[in-house]
Amino acid sequence: MMRSELELVELSRWAETARADDVERALGRRHRSLVDFAALVSPTAQQPEYLEAMAQQAHALTIRHFGRVMRFFAPLYLSNECINVCRYCGFSRDNPILRVTLTLEQVEEEARYLHRQGFRHILLVAGEHPYFVSRTYLRDCVARLRTDWPSISLEVGPMETEDYRPIVEAGAEGLVVYQETYNREVYAQLHTSGPKRDFDWRLETPERAYAAGFKRLGIGALLGLAPWRADAIALADHAEFLLKRCWQAHLTISLPRLRPAAGEFHPLVRVSDRDLTQLVCALRLTFPEVGLVLSTRESPKVRDGLVPLGITMMSAGSHTEPGGYTGQGKERLHVTRGGRLIASEGEHAEEQFLIADTRSPAEVAAMLARKGYEPVWKDWDTSLN
Repeated sequence: MMRSELELVELSRWAETARADDVERALGRRHRSLVDFAALVSPTAQQPEYLEAMAQQAHALTIRHFGRVMRFFAPLYLSNECINVCRYCGFSRDNPILRVTLTLEQVEEEARYLHRQGFRHILLVAGEHPYFVSRTYLRDCVARLRTDWPSISLEVGPMETEDYRPIVEAGAEGLVVYQETYNREVYAQLHTSGPKRDFDWRLETPERAYAAGFKRLGIGALLGLAPWRADAIALADHAEFLLKRCWQAHLTISLPRLRPAAGEFHPLVRVSDRDLTQLVCALRLTFPEVGLVLSTRESPKVRDGLVPLGITMMSAGSHTEPGGYTGQGKERLHVTRGGRLIASEGEHAEEQFLIADTRSPAEVAAMLARKGYEPVWKDWDTSLN
């Protein structure tokens, strides 16, 4: 079972006052508990000598379990229609933005572009809207792409297990769902309308996806919404639970930091580069075999620096709007406010957030090669299953 909210709050408070011997004890262990993780994300663990020791151990563990490879994936945004009101998201229903849902043919065209770039792992992303982004639409998108894409994952609104099954049968193998923040009070303040208001329904999504047959599960917290150490401890607790409950699936953890988006929302809590580095190292030390994902939300400098410390999967050359790669869907653009149509013109759909690393996939691959890493565009193990 996952720990109670009271237990997590108490552990977070303890982490804020953890001592040097707590950090040294955690560093010296081969198998680390959630208490050890809390010590590793403590303010004390940010002292240069401890952070350096964490970085060295994280690097060694990553090489041992993953080698010098970096798996590449590309997000393909299907739709930015959404019925949720989330204060931090560019797709929020109340934002008067240009919206579009790609047709199946347009999805194929976007996917062909990414295929030509070398990608073989694609992440289909969409806002939560049961009319535009129905389970049938998602199933059909997957079925259209499965021949050319050995690895297809989804990042869409949560569903029931029975709704996921046809999508899995069509060829999807992975599901990504961020809890955004594990702080219930902050979560309620940020999600003011729509099905996403249900904290527990979202929290239980990976378990329903696993029951439906997904082989890869991705979780994460959107850093900047709540105190990051408390969210990190809750995220680690969730990961620990899923590794036991959904033991036949491969688990990944994403570490997105808030970026500018429509609606002019600004991070509620600052998460520095040093904080992010500490968190990556702590996760690698606590979960040696779990994949850690870093998107183009981060700058080239940050991404390049985190490569040796535990990151095992990256996106590159990303667009966060439907049709962003090839301009698909322009003829169907429309502006909505509060779900109501107010205009039908524009140049391109609105992005979910602005990316920080604008390098091409080839440029990111070249950077990895210079560091002695091999970019992996295709998951051969999955394709042979």
